[in-house]
Parts: sequence; structure tokens; C-alpha cells
Amino acid sequence: MSFPGHVRIAEMSPRDGLQNEPGPVLATNLKTGLIEHLADCGLTHIESASFVSPKWVPQMGDAAEVMAGISRKPGVRYTALTPNIKGFENALAAGVDEVAVFGAASETFSQKNINCSIAESLDRFAPVMEAAAKHRIPVRGYVSTVLGCPYEGDIAPAQVALVAKALLNMGCYEVSLGDTIGVGTPLKAKRMLAAVAEQVPMNQLAAHFHDTYGQALANLYAVLEEGISVIDASVAGLGGCPYARGASGNVATEDVIYLLDGLGIETGVDLKKLVKTGDWISAQLGRKNGSRVGQAMGGTGE
Repeated sequence: MSFPGHVRIAEMSPRDGLQNEPGPVLATNLKTGLIEHLADCGLTHIESASFVSPKWVPQMGDAAEVMAGISRKPGVRYTALTPNIKGFENALAAGVDEVAVFGAASETFSQKNINCSIAESLDRFAPVMEAAAKHRIPVRGYVSTVLGCPYEGDIAPAQVALVAKALLNMGCYEVSLGDTIGVGTPLKAKRMLAAVAEQVPMNQLAAHFHDTYGQALANLYAVLEEGISVIDASVAGLGGCPYARGASGNVATEDVIYLLDGLGIETGVDLKKLVKTGDWISAQLGRKNGSRVGQAMGGTGE
């Protein structure tokens, strides 16, 4: 199968990238600065905040202030994670363009992560979906642990397909398939996607692969061959699953763009600007840039 002509990048770093950052709560203007830098690079879909209890995710406690503080760029969709109706109402008040809900393909992971079964987690989204439809807010769905679980090991592709189909039926316009702990390999990724694509149209699926074992780009290449045209990524490889030993974070957006550029696939993203952004946020966080392309092309970020 031929590659897609264009791939949309869903940028995860302001939410998935920063939510588990250790240490003191990051300044609001750092988060808004990151979001504005990313929009300047040509990214049009930026997950900017998470409307969850600050008790559970302290780094996301200023979600409303972040949304209020962004200088919004026309044509950019600023989205937020909203796991329940209270989160949705707060996100709506803050003026988000889109919300996201998340389920797991692993029962054990669901219990450990959000203290309920998969079925119960989906039931919790019903009021969110209803309110989103009323206010004409698009909803994106996530399925985590699609290629492996820290508690259960391998996950059956049919189970992933079941959860993805449930999210589609509830009203999600797109379902992102997450290798949360980064254990997938290309053949596993293809087999999982084949099962899901029997239940959910390919043009309504996205790939969200972590790079724990260094397989994310190979896995993305594999699913691009099958027709995936939406990829979740995080500048400088920020983020990671707190439940996965050694999880090194999301696949770096810079690495994904370099791959796509090399394949002649359009993204609308300026790689040089993106590398500078990755350098900048890494310096702000006092950490090494997790992007291999960022390390190769970067430097001072000036």
C-alpha cells in the first residue's frame, strides 16, 4: 500500500509531555509559551491542557489559566483532556476547541490507572459525549495499552478493536491507538491495526506510540504503510507513562517530521523551528533533549 500524501500531527507535549514532569508545578507562562512556539512551527492540533483534579495531576492544575493565556493562532485547534463531565464543563468555559476521553485495552491497567473497569470507564464518558454533542464540541478518543500492558503483557488485537469501536459508537470522531509503554514492534503494530480497522475506518484512526524500546519510528513506518495518516507526537520526546519501568516518553515530533519529510509526506511543519522549540523547552526543564533529530540538528536553540 502507498503512503498517505499528507499526515496530520497531533502535538502532545503541553499535556502528555508535561503532566508527569517531576518537581515543582511549572509556571503557566512556560506552558503557554510552549503552545505558542508549537503553533508557530505549523502544528495545527495541539493538546494544550487536562481538566482533571489537581490532586491527581498537579502539573495540570492551571488548565483554565493556560487556555486563557494562549495567544490563539487562526487555524490551530487547541484541545484538552476531559475524563468526566466536570472536566468537560470547565474545559467548555475555558474555550477549548476539542476535548478528549481515554479508555484502556487492558482491564488491569484501567483498574490501576483510573480505578474502574473498561466498561465503567466508557459509561463515565456518556455524559461528556452528550454535552459535547449539545455544544458541538468534537471529541477525540484514546485507547491505551494497545500493544502491551505492564500488568497483563500482550493485549489481544480483538480487545483493542472492541474498545476503539465503543469509542467510535459513542461519538468520537477519531480514535488514537496508544502504545502506552512502548513495547510494540512493527508486526504487532500491523496486526493490531488490521483488527481495529475492521471495526473503525482507517481515516478515523491515529497512532500514539511511545519510544521506550526505540521502536516507535519503525512502528509508525509500519502503520503508515497500512494507511494511518494521523500521528501523535511530543516535541523533544517529552512525557511518558508513570506505570512503565524505563518509559522514555512519547515519540519525538522532530524525529517523526524528519521521517515524514524523508518519505515525501506533507505535514506543514517547519522542522528547523521545531528543533529550536525542542531545544528551548528542554533547556527550560533542565533536561537533555529526547529527540535524536533535535540532538543532531540542534544546539543552542537560538
